Amino acid sequence: MKNFLTNRWTKFAIASIVYILLFVVWTGNLWLLLGLPFIYDYFISRLAYRYIGSKNDALRAKYPLYNSIYGWIDAIVWATVVAHLVHLFIFQLYVVPTSSMEKTILIGDYLYVSKLSYGPQVPNTPVAMPFVYNTMPFSTAKSYSECIQWDYHRLRGRGKIERDDVVVFNFPAGDTVLLENQAVNYYDELRHYQAEFGIEEGRKRLYNDFTVISRPVDKRENYIKRCVAIPGDTLRIEDTQLFVNGKAQGACEERQHIYFIRTSAPLSEYAFSNLHITEYNGQYPYYYAATTEKGAEQLRKYKSVESVERFNNREPSLDNFPNSTLYPWTQDNFGPLYVPQKGTTIELTTNNLPLYKRIIDQYEGHDLRVEGDKIYIDGVEATSYTFAMDYYFMMGDNRHNSADSRFWGFVPEDHIVGKALFIVFSKGDDGIRWSRMFKKIE
Repeated sequence: MKNFLTNRWTKFAIASIVYILLFVVWTGNLWLLLGLPFIYDYFISRLAYRYIGSKNDALRAKYPLYNSIYGWIDAIVWATVVAHLVHLFIFQLYVVPTSSMEKTILIGDYLYVSKLSYGPQVPNTPVAMPFVYNTMPFSTAKSYSECIQWDYHRLRGRGKIERDDVVVFNFPAGDTVLLENQAVNYYDELRHYQAEFGIEEGRKRLYNDFTVISRPVDKRENYIKRCVAIPGDTLRIEDTQLFVNGKAQGACEERQHIYFIRTSAPLSEYAFSNLHITEYNGQYPYYYAATTEKGAEQLRKYKSVESVERFNNREPSLDNFPNSTLYPWTQDNFGPLYVPQKGTTIELTTNNLPLYKRIIDQYEGHDLRVEGDKIYIDGVEATSYTFAMDYYFMMGDNRHNSADSRFWGFVPEDHIVGKALFIVFSKGDDGIRWSRMFKKIE
């Protein structure tokens, strides 16, 4: 058995099978079969070693300094390659930057994000600096090159996105960015400029005030939200309550809303801290705070608290999806809205076009124009549309402090990064949160 396992043909066979399963079958790319001759040479023919490797070994034996430098470089290169492949195809760590998912996830949580859960995505821009996202450290220069761009392709995963999964994805509205102020949504800023200065003048002024750049899908900022509706669902929000396919979303102890509080005496910082409320403001006798339903109930028990009422936004705004006067929706009163499913055909009119316009001309890459009451797709008049991808509707658990699908719409399947499984590490203003270490995300 020992002789069998150490035989070069056995090693070649095992390496070839592993390579084919991982890099050909899993990726579905037959071109990668061209790697087999290199495996054959490494184990059997040894031509590369005969003409290159042997000379390198001779230099290492003759010059100790060269041998030492070569050893370090070899170890660093292999470690970088392995770590980069793990980051691309197995998992990545995600640091929570905002409070949009409190109390489920807190600012400063380091999350294990599994790319195998839904299947890792092959990079759109393979030529990039490893371990650097979209800009180089301490600069605004791009960390990637668009000289090579690959179409969307997702490898096989363990399953599909289910309702209530906590998902990391590329920000759909992050295709265009204001370089000097990346914290704001380009489309919101453009809309505000155009509302103040007019369509053409507003765009001109925005481009004069900022450097406007575009980013490929895999280099857009990462967001994390809860998937509340999957392809084929119809959702609506009525007085802050979410309904999916006519059924109310189940209770979630960690979900937060804004509550208005009226008191007969001042509320101290200690009172809010005692209830683990970190977002609050106001002064006697009126306060507002972001908390869970349980936290609201505990507030109602305070003797000085006269009323605690959940905020319900009934004022429509063009900042809400689909950013059209045809749909006067709010973050708390929204829909009904159909979430597109791949292969489904819908009737297309100028009335429902605002809901799916971005899908047609941005995510699925068609030439879309409207003339009067007629819609043209790729130069042909269209009265219906068949979706080429699945889409998802994402919302933050901190319902009144979350920039999510209620404001910028659907998340396409090619933007999905992975599923947040558990907290690896957590650090807040008060130090390390030991109790949150390796906590499962639900």
